[in-house]
Amino acid sequence: MSNATEQWGLLNIELKGPDNGNPFAEVQLSATFRNGETSLTVPGFYDGDGTYRMRFMPPEQGEWTFRTTSNAAELDGRSGVLECVAPSDDNHGPVHVRNKFHFAYTDGTSFFPFGTTCYAWAHQGNELEAQTLETLKSAGFNKVRMCVFPKDYIFNKNEPVHHPFEKNSDGSWDFSRYNVEFFRHFEKRVAQVGELGIEADIILFHPYDRWGYATMAQEEDYAYLRYVVARLAAYRHVWWSMANEYDFMLKEKPMQVWDRFFEIVRENDPYNHLRSIHNGRFEDSYDHTRDDVTHACVQHWDVKRMREWRGMYGKPVIDDECEYEGNIIRNWGNISARELVHRFWISVCYGGYAGHGETYEHEKDILWWSKGGVLHGESAPRIAFLRGIVAKSAPDGIEPLEGEFPWDRTAAGQSGDTLLIYFGEHQPKHFGDGLPKKGRYKVDLIDTWNMAIDTLNDTFEGQTPIELPGRPYMAMRIRMIR
Repeated sequence: MSNATEQWGLLNIELKGPDNGNPFAEVQLSATFRNGETSLTVPGFYDGDGTYRMRFMPPEQGEWTFRTTSNAAELDGRSGVLECVAPSDDNHGPVHVRNKFHFAYTDGTSFFPFGTTCYAWAHQGNELEAQTLETLKSAGFNKVRMCVFPKDYIFNKNEPVHHPFEKNSDGSWDFSRYNVEFFRHFEKRVAQVGELGIEADIILFHPYDRWGYATMAQEEDYAYLRYVVARLAAYRHVWWSMANEYDFMLKEKPMQVWDRFFEIVRENDPYNHLRSIHNGRFEDSYDHTRDDVTHACVQHWDVKRMREWRGMYGKPVIDDECEYEGNIIRNWGNISARELVHRFWISVCYGGYAGHGETYEHEKDILWWSKGGVLHGESAPRIAFLRGIVAKSAPDGIEPLEGEFPWDRTAAGQSGDTLLIYFGEHQPKHFGDGLPKKGRYKVDLIDTWNMAIDTLNDTFEGQTPIELPGRPYMAMRIRMIR
């Protein structure tokens, strides 16, 4: 058996094996891949009709060999060789933590998460899902939060096209048998997101359920996690989120169960993808300092606590639900576009990141935050504008200015020879304190709402006062000249 793939690409190995009994539960399959001194053990999974698969993402170039291990004789001891070649230009590998509070692709390319929430978009049928992908293609987001399980919640009452499990003869769900059509469809959508250059933040559990998926027995939960990780871990753009609002399920799944979920995902993912968990009530927030948590994913409206969270957790922080632009009756879903953009700027200049969401009323209950479709709001292009500024200004990530800097109460960030200052709701007409005492620099005035950058003609030196427009939601970028 001979195969070839690019570094951080996906190799799919298909084998035929037993289809009697319950292969999902009764057949174990894995393969160990070796390249010199590097070895990775990859779990396999059953894909129906006697078909078993293993998916491998080679982390290094060169020749790899593999050999299978299984309790089924026809699957055991199978071997092969693959050649891993150089990655294509748009393949930078998986995203990992870099510089303690920030992220980068494996090849060293910076990654700044500017994501959106679209919980149940992959369960809406082909027409709406295709529309969502078309929107994501040009919206400017580089991460999307999406649930494995369908959702039952306000504005989300439609039945999904596919369900993740098969049914017993009496119509009840058999949580030990997976509906392979569901998972093939879901992973197709995951792959399509990756083709757009967008990271897929996969939410493994959530409480908004009428089918029993949120209340499965612990061993059923554990088996489900192993199955999902085996199917999806080889996609380089996957992140793992243990849950959306995990604390609303603590009665069924106490804290030690969530700890075990992290362990299972880590143990079964040979590529060590990013792992997080999302809270509902902040006072019940998970202990993000745990080793299995790679970054803190929080839900809180007050993004000015970003520096506090960085200090608490010592890890990257993404406020993935700092409330949504929209007009629905719930208070978390009716802030203005200006306010959401403002919260993004605060988060970034305080050394963290934020997440977008949109919840405008719709006659057919097609709200972006859950079902996708098209965007109706005004924040997305302005968030993309900020993303471009950060990418150009801060290749290693923005670090907050604290202490003696006079503008640290509102917002300020720095990166090497660049200083990015956001004035937020303040509207100064002059700026002097806080400018570099030594060196020469250029100044860009940034209108965060109108997405305009005005580079001042003068070159400045020392703390020469700079005239400002006196309008709120302005920012200033100071670029040192060497």
